[in-house]
Amino acid sequence: MRVFVTGATGFIGSAVVRELLDAGHQVLGLTRSDAGAEALTLAGAAVHRGDLEDLESLRSGAAASDAVIHTAFRHDWSRFAESCELDKRAIEAMGAVLQDSSRPFIVTSGVGVAQGRTATEDDPPLPSSPSLPRVSEVTAAALMERGIHAIVMRLPQVHDTVKQGLVTALIAIAREKGASAYVGDGQNRWPAAHVLDAARLYRLALEKGTAGARYHAVAEEGVPLKDIATAIGRGLNVPVISISQEQAQEHFGFFGFFAGRDSAVSSAQTRRQLGWEPTGPGLIEDLTNMNYA
Repeated sequence: MRVFVTGATGFIGSAVVRELLDAGHQVLGLTRSDAGAEALTLAGAAVHRGDLEDLESLRSGAAASDAVIHTAFRHDWSRFAESCELDKRAIEAMGAVLQDSSRPFIVTSGVGVAQGRTATEDDPPLPSSPSLPRVSEVTAAALMERGIHAIVMRLPQVHDTVKQGLVTALIAIAREKGASAYVGDGQNRWPAAHVLDAARLYRLALEKGTAGARYHAVAEEGVPLKDIATAIGRGLNVPVISISQEQAQEHFGFFGFFAGRDSAVSSAQTRRQLGWEPTGPGLIEDLTNMNYA
């Protein structure tokens, strides 16, 4: 298949591009920069110029392809609500092009759909709120109701030894504060997956996925935040401390909302339906082996 990939030069998108090319697919990668175009060309992908704000570039990329994988998101936490609205418009623009066709459209979302219990693929997305304004999955669901072959890929903390999702922000905060913190007893859990395992699941969803399905790219159901903080503290050579939930907002800033959440997530259905078996290193192993300098 010829697959249009947004975020094609990003952390997850670039891994997806490599996975697709290695499996024999053609890739049309979205990029806005000369450096991105060069990276895509060297990888063996075709280059499509544009970005999330250029809706016409998104429409034309989708129209020229047999499938779309949307991994792009503007990670500007100071303008998070605006980024979420931009993402919604991008999904709607590409979805409109795919109307009345069977071309797959994989939309990226998060796994934070339950609190205090293990979430499954059957859990619906949480409604939008001021603290959780991202509506990627809700927007994809609306496309599904119009008969578009949309699939949702829910991502946990996706990691290697360079980046680790929200954990990367925790590392920066620990470096700034001179201490690596967790909330309470630190037994609240964050799910995780290695970036290459996540990329492989995107390909499997493309090749074998069912329209309307939700898939969980979760290798580890839940890594305790205390274990994450301890690995970070060891890597930065700073103390590891417990703080109260009331202190979390002051200590973590924007991420205070996430720091105390317990978000264990199962991928049992995903593994069974797509034959996905993660093989990459765990989150703590990557945090132990990364270069903190």
